[in-house]
Amino acid sequence: MTEAQGPAGPNGAARARNAPGTPCWVSLMAHGLTSTQEFYGALFGWEFRPGPQQLGPYVRAVLDGQEVAGIGQLPPDRHLPIAWTPYLASDDVDQTADTVRLCGGTIGVGPLDAAEAGRIAIGSDPAGAVFGIWQADAHLGTAITGVPGTPAWNELLTFESATVVKFYETVFGYERQESAPSADATADDVTLLLDGRPVADVHGLGNALPRDRGPHWLTYFEVADTDAALTRLVDLGGHVLTPPHDSAHGRVATATDPEGARFALIQHTA
Repeated sequence: MTEAQGPAGPNGAARARNAPGTPCWVSLMAHGLTSTQEFYGALFGWEFRPGPQQLGPYVRAVLDGQEVAGIGQLPPDRHLPIAWTPYLASDDVDQTADTVRLCGGTIGVGPLDAAEAGRIAIGSDPAGAVFGIWQADAHLGTAITGVPGTPAWNELLTFESATVVKFYETVFGYERQESAPSADATADDVTLLLDGRPVADVHGLGNALPRDRGPHWLTYFEVADTDAALTRLVDLGGHVLTPPHDSAHGRVATATDPEGARFALIQHTA
């Protein structure tokens, strides 16, 4: 973490700004803002408060008074993939956006000012996976982690890791670590590190990558009970993609919300 200080956190102490490259927020753009709030509110216990409106109607999800994620409304004429997008911290979003372009990525939105949130951009890596860039101002991103209903992890599902890992290393200063073999790992797995700390995984899936989705980031949300959460999700109109199973990190499953946004659930084991 850097030395810059932000607003007070849950314990009353000032929150430090996220070091560049740190996953600091997740945001979903959906067509039905009200119905999407109802789904995630019932699934994760979220409440909502208004957020910046620069990209249209937008709300921030709140858990125990702390902001954890964002949901925005796509214009009716925008037929973009409905997907959760991770935002990666930057000290200078304009410079980071320039580096994205120089390294073979694209910038689709911004950089633009987003009220007290700071300055943001939305881009994609050379394989097409979409991510956000966030230069924080008063709002520093996800304020609480490690409890049910909060983002727990992000992983990139792509064709092969070599090219995209080099891209993220150059743009955000990550180090790479080849993942140790495990029952739920593929042969092309890399963990991205910041100052020796794991922050995301990259999985090269080759032809096993879903053709209807292409390269994409997948956000994991913490739950108290994966099986119970999936039962509730189906009752709310969501769909199970991968049934719950035990992994090296806990009991996990992947699913979609009623509009088709993919995400994962994880119940961490001791």
